[in-house]
Amino acid sequence: MPKIKTNRAAAKRFKRTGSGKIKFAKSHGNHILSKKTTKRKRALRQTQYIKKSDLRMVKLLLPNG
Repeated sequence: MPKIKTNRAAAKRFKRTGSGKIKFAKSHGNHILSKKTTKRKRALRQTQYIKKSDLRMVKLLLPNG
């Protein structure tokens, strides 16, 4: 039986918290910031958590934590 491989793209985007939730950073916050409002840029800095409906898919991509 072969080892289960972690999806490397997902491993770079998602981190597991101590309580088991999976957190990620929002996109669109790196460049062309001049046309984005201050409110929008501030919201993009906030860490987000995976919704319950998407949790199963992300856990399949990250089998080893």
